[in-house]
Amino acid sequence: MIRAILTDIEGTTSSLSFVKDVLFPYARARLAAFVHDHAQDPRVATQLDAVRREAGDPAMSQEAVIDRLIAWIDEDRKITPLKALQGMVWENGYRNGDFQGHVYADAVQALRDWHARGLALYVYSSGSVQAQKLLFAHTGSGDLTPLFDGYFDTTVGGKQDTGSYRAIAASVGVEPAEILFLSDIRAELDAAAAADYRTVWLVREDLPNPQAAHRQVRDFGEIGFD
Repeated sequence: MIRAILTDIEGTTSSLSFVKDVLFPYARARLAAFVHDHAQDPRVATQLDAVRREAGDPAMSQEAVIDRLIAWIDEDRKITPLKALQGMVWENGYRNGDFQGHVYADAVQALRDWHARGLALYVYSSGSVQAQKLLFAHTGSGDLTPLFDGYFDTTVGGKQDTGSYRAIAASVGVEPAEILFLSDIRAELDAAAAADYRTVWLVREDLPNPQAAHRQVRDFGEIGFD
C-alpha cells in the first residue's frame, strides 16, 4: 500500500522549458546585481562562503564568486549554494509577477486528489526548498503548497544517491516500500528503487515503453497504485 508520494519537479510536475527557458535565464541575468546589492545579508553571505568552500578558495573575491556562479549556471551544475541563491532571485521574480510557476494540469488534479485521499505528499528536487515552495505557491492554479507535507533538496544528498532516498524515508517516518517516487530521470528512479521505493517514470514527450526498467506513464492521470 502506498502511504506517501515523493515527486520530482522538472519534467515531472512542471515543464522542462519553464525551468530552462524562464527560470534559469532570469536568474543568470540578475544574479550579479543581486549579489552586489545583498552581499551583506546574512542569508546571502552564508551562500557566498559556501561557494568559496565548494571552489576550494576561501579568499575568492566577490567578483570571482559571481563568475563561478555564472559558470555553474551555464554548466547546469546541481550545487547547493547556487540553487539557494537562484531561489532568492526567483523569489523577487514571483513576487513582482514577472512569471508564474508552471505545473501541468494533470499534476494539479492528481495532487489534489491524492491529498484528499489522505496521502502524504513530498517534493524532492535539485532546486532549493525555497525555490520549490515559490514555484508551487505561485502557479496559474493558485497556491498549491497546502497540498504538501514537506520538501527536500540536495542538502539531503544527491538525487542519484540511494542514501538520499533512505534518509528521506527515515525523515518522513514511512517505510520505503510504501513510498512512490515520480521522476523523468532513470538514474534517480534507479536510486530510489535500490532504496526499496516504488517508482513511476514520467515520459511526457514519448510513448511509454513496456520494457523499460520502471513503469512509464505520459501524465499523472495514468498513475495508478494500491
